[in-house]
Amino acid sequence: MKNNSISTFPFAVVIPVYNHGRTVAEVVRRTASLGFGLFVVDDGSTDLDNGRLSQISDCGARLLRHGVNRGKGAALLTGFRAAAKAGFPWAITLDADGQHIPEECKALIQAIPAGSRPIVVGRRMGMLDAGAPWTSRFGRGFSNFWIRCSGGPATTDTQSGFRIYPLPEVLTLNIAARRYQFELEILVKAAWRGIPVIETPISVIYRPDGGRISHFHPFLDFLRNTGTFTRLIVARVFGRARRSR
Repeated sequence: MKNNSISTFPFAVVIPVYNHGRTVAEVVRRTASLGFGLFVVDDGSTDLDNGRLSQISDCGARLLRHGVNRGKGAALLTGFRAAAKAGFPWAITLDADGQHIPEECKALIQAIPAGSRPIVVGRRMGMLDAGAPWTSRFGRGFSNFWIRCSGGPATTDTQSGFRIYPLPEVLTLNIAARRYQFELEILVKAAWRGIPVIETPISVIYRPDGGRISHFHPFLDFLRNTGTFTRLIVARVFGRARRSR
């Protein structure tokens, strides 16, 4: 039975930002209207002038800043820790580039089964129709396969950044990755720990070429992903070997 009663109080939204000056103010404005706690983490952006920063603060968001770029995972961790310190047991994450519809936060919450504390991943529907770049389609398939090989969940959109996390549980997972690979590693280690991972459909918006700001670098992030999955598979194999002795 899913939870059809939505209370905004236990949920905070964490939005990591890195050079999304053109889109972040609108994303924050729409998210703030939903009544959730709101934490915006500037991960060393160079395009957030005083006007854009004021727009974010005027929405009631708590603005957290990294002096230099540390990576998406580091930004998420900063937001998670701040939200947990403020007393929020759940964090909703969405990207600042405008590909997500903030109002669909409520659909993610409604997918949580009563009495359960899962990670909820928004499964982006119609990515081909939405004009998703080939890097996104290839990266999703690559990550889905290797997450299963690492002992992670059999999810179909492991690269979606629109998610819900139960904060006390995920903050104890000791995630090593600090860039995009954070969102992959956390799914694997959640599965190892017995934290449920479920998916629910969401929309996705891809603007025409040049309209979406992405910091995904196919070759570099392929190498980083490979390193992360190698580390996880080795840890899984040696962990099983130790337990079998």
